[in-house]
Amino acid sequence: MVASLGNLGPGLVPGPVAMHAPDGFLSPAVAAFMWVVSLVLIGVAVRRTNETFDERAIPLMGVTAAFVFAAQMFNFQVVGGTSGHLLGGVLAAVLLGPWAGTLVMAAVIAVQGLVFQDGGLVVMGANVFNMGIVGTMGGYAVYRGLGAVLRGDGRGQLVAAGIAAWLSVVGGAAAMAVQLGISGTTDLAVALAAMVGIHVLIGIGEALVTTAAIAFVRAARPDLLNLRHGGVAAARATAARAA
Repeated sequence: MVASLGNLGPGLVPGPVAMHAPDGFLSPAVAAFMWVVSLVLIGVAVRRTNETFDERAIPLMGVTAAFVFAAQMFNFQVVGGTSGHLLGGVLAAVLLGPWAGTLVMAAVIAVQGLVFQDGGLVVMGANVFNMGIVGTMGGYAVYRGLGAVLRGDGRGQLVAAGIAAWLSVVGGAAAMAVQLGISGTTDLAVALAAMVGIHVLIGIGEALVTTAAIAFVRAARPDLLNLRHGGVAAARATAARAA
């Protein structure tokens, strides 16, 4: 989940601050650099998705995008006038794999910025990176690593997903704080304390929602989890062995 915050400290432009950063909070150089990084990684995600994604899971991409988009519309109060909402990166990555999940998150963030002005257009590259790449690719890496350590396909994977979801929110907030610090918008220590401090709490909600959603899918439609990343590669390997 991500938050809307008040002023982070001296030198910060007044108004709400979030991982959905508005225009004017990042310097032009930082905003341009984040656009380049995000576009390169999205290009890689497109190529990898085409190579490895099971085409039967394409409808699942649409359903996942719709669910994440709808869920992000619901905000809840945290503390001190701060509100949060679902991020959804780890959930998308677990259901679809990290590459397709990144594309889903990039599409959701782009629609929010273009249609609902939730985040600026100049800084959209940074927003996509912080939520759609750090939150998805980084969260999925943590999920896979913890899953291997905890071992098992049941409760251990749910625990791994919950921890990964929490870390994805904290990691995205930290990335936003670093960008604010480099841009000279505010002192880095102040930005880290404000952004990470509140998102540590918000991440708990992200973990609970992500774990509950994955548990529901496992109980109702476990076959959907078999269509995620790697489906095409596995099908090709099976065909090669049969030949």
